Amino acid sequence: MKKIIPVLLLVSQFSFAQTTAQKLEKAVESLMATAPAYASNISIYVADERGNFVYENGGNKGLSTASTQKIFTAAAALDVLGKDYTYTTTSAFSGTLSGGTLTGDLWITSNGDPTLGSWRYEEYKPDDFKQKLITAIKSKGIKQINGNLMVDDGQFDFQTVPGGWPWNDMGNYYGAGVWGVNWRENQFDLMMSNATIKSQNVELPGVVWVNDLEAGGTSDQSLIYTAPHSEVAYINGKLPAKAMTISGAMPNPPLTLGSEIQSWLKSAGIQFNGKIVSTSQMRIKGEKIPTYPQANQFFEYKSPSMDKIVYWFLRKSINLYGETIIKTLAKEKRGVGSFSVGVDFLRDYWASKGINTAMINFADGSGLSPQNYVSARAQVQALLWAKKQPWFSVFYEGFPTQANGMKMKSGTMKDTKSFAGYHNGYVFSIIINNYQGAAVSDALFKTLNPLK
Repeated sequence: MKKIIPVLLLVSQFSFAQTTAQKLEKAVESLMATAPAYASNISIYVADERGNFVYENGGNKGLSTASTQKIFTAAAALDVLGKDYTYTTTSAFSGTLSGGTLTGDLWITSNGDPTLGSWRYEEYKPDDFKQKLITAIKSKGIKQINGNLMVDDGQFDFQTVPGGWPWNDMGNYYGAGVWGVNWRENQFDLMMSNATIKSQNVELPGVVWVNDLEAGGTSDQSLIYTAPHSEVAYINGKLPAKAMTISGAMPNPPLTLGSEIQSWLKSAGIQFNGKIVSTSQMRIKGEKIPTYPQANQFFEYKSPSMDKIVYWFLRKSINLYGETIIKTLAKEKRGVGSFSVGVDFLRDYWASKGINTAMINFADGSGLSPQNYVSARAQVQALLWAKKQPWFSVFYEGFPTQANGMKMKSGTMKDTKSFAGYHNGYVFSIIINNYQGAAVSDALFKTLNPLK
């Protein structure tokens, strides 16, 4: 009798799994028979939390995933860099300091902190950085600066945006590029009224706006175009004829930070007699980039730890964080802070965990590029591996609870939707491309109902 009970339990579990698989098969067939899915591709893979196979349809098929690709970047960041990893921003000076007068340059340098000036973290908001920097400058005895404000944004390579990002994404807040010095998540806000720009929350030095917006409609249908280093910003589309705020990507975050620091110096009574210069600007002009003595560093500002960065990266799907992590992994592990090196590292990293590289054709770290091709099975393999790691609770906490009550990361692009996560003892991923209906989330929620 003792032998019969475990066998009966095994048979019961197998029958339950069969029932779930059959329900999933029926749900997928129903989804793919709808008119919006007529020309769609789907990849779905489901396992139980121990890794046992439950169901798949096109599970090995590589599709554009959108933001569910972030699970690969987030897990690698926690494992390789560590949950306690922090970024550092410093200030130093070159030249001589005598009698309160700096005859030389004031320097701001960072190793790419994507949270610098973010509004998301208590004790790390823009005013916190301002107060600590100005206090440090005053403590150093600097009352007058007869030199430039040098913003050293050379931590990474010159390319700020991954190849393959669509042009109509790049100028909007979610398409912000990665710089050696990032500021306010490289996002600016425009206060609009009747499709006219009334004001903005930060200065964009040298930028001229071309506004082809039309007033009309009931929702924000505007697009902002701001190329990196460009001094021309373009906005078009439609906005409701009312007061509202829209957000874009800074064309030059180091200069925007420099502009704010200049105003802080003035408010603090510190005379500044120079210009705001970034090292990337100097490179564009072919100028030799100066340095400062390391002994002249007098200020250090640490970012929130990686576990907190990953939380917001997954919870609010911040593309800037993903691309900064990609460059950081490249810089830390292979000595070159570039997208191409970082993407290669990420692919090799997951290959070392047993994922077939044919199923993880990465183009970036956030999923914004439509050139990413990842399979549902690969995502489930990554989720299962993460579940065994000591930092899993940090990783899991970042997953939002969606409208259907399931804890899962979502991904959204034009005609693309994906979900990946954990629910009721299941680990799953579903990706659909070229779905041509408005209610795609509801359609996928219905498809995943058998896992409840």
